[in-house]
Amino acid sequence: MAAAAALKTPPTIETFGVVGAGLMASQLGLLFADKLRIPVLLSDLSSERISAAMHRIHAHLDTQERRGRIQKGEAAEIAGLIRGTTDLSGFRNCDAVIEAVFEDHAVKRSVFKQLEEYVAPDALLLTNTSSLSVTGMARGLKQPERVLGFHFFNPVAVLPLVELVRTAFSSDAAFTSACNLAQDLGKTAIPVADAPGFVVNRLLTRLFSEILAEIDKGGDPVAVDRSLESWGLPMTPLQLIGYIGPTVQRHISETLHRAYPDRFARSASLGAVAAAGLHGFFDEDGKVLPAALIPPPEPHEVDQNRIQLRLRGALAQEAQLILDGGVVASWDDIDRCMILGANFPPGGLTRLLRI
Repeated sequence: MAAAAALKTPPTIETFGVVGAGLMASQLGLLFADKLRIPVLLSDLSSERISAAMHRIHAHLDTQERRGRIQKGEAAEIAGLIRGTTDLSGFRNCDAVIEAVFEDHAVKRSVFKQLEEYVAPDALLLTNTSSLSVTGMARGLKQPERVLGFHFFNPVAVLPLVELVRTAFSSDAAFTSACNLAQDLGKTAIPVADAPGFVVNRLLTRLFSEILAEIDKGGDPVAVDRSLESWGLPMTPLQLIGYIGPTVQRHISETLHRAYPDRFARSASLGAVAAAGLHGFFDEDGKVLPAALIPPPEPHEVDQNRIQLRLRGALAQEAQLILDGGVVASWDDIDRCMILGANFPPGGLTRLLRI
């Protein structure tokens, strides 16, 4: 690796680091090893979390090989590229590092400050944050120009979008390197401005906010959740919250509430489900879990047509505000983000607003 004073030319990425060993971080480590076929280092605070991550990775690769989705012998080859550590000093030989730790700004800033003590000054630093300020993470670092947002979507191996977040500090070399990396990974990188929630999570959270407001007012959760079935979305809103994870979604919702309190309200039902440590609003039989049944102040009949009109108005407003704020340049960008990152049907948000 070059001993540059700063990242001025796109680095050749020959070793990749992932800070974190949770579900998302494990997927990222597997993606980098599979697509780039380079050594990948996972780190976490405990050896138990590292072991769990390696077990998930090995199990996934074995299943892929058994089903003929990768060639015989590839599972061992890919798995052999991935190793774990609890010591951040192990990242000193990495050409690029992505953090995928808990969605907390202070935690992520701390990770980057620690990484700067070990990685070379020309190593690329990426964050997989889903909603937080990338500029805030970069500010105060020794080389803030090499920090970018590089936001993947779950499942990482399936959804092709990467929201590429450039800050006022980011250098052309870092941006070019990240674009090249996305291409090498088989992903579509769409540049987005550093704004809370970026594009996909901002629009999804506005959708969730409106749906949860109906439930918090006393609407039957099952009926409210089914109100958008005619839109042909891959999951109902509450199913998607369960897939994302109520705790994660609550953090995203809080970020957007702080930024835009007039449009993103706190939800009592989401807060209760997250506080109870539940994985979603429903049990395995599809029945609403008790923690989601906030005593309704004004129980009312669910009018699905009215809810659809409410949602179209809210999403049209939020999309226009995204454009007015320069987060992306066009409606086409918004549609591509929602199709590639949220698995919206062909036509994206524009089609849904015209139904």
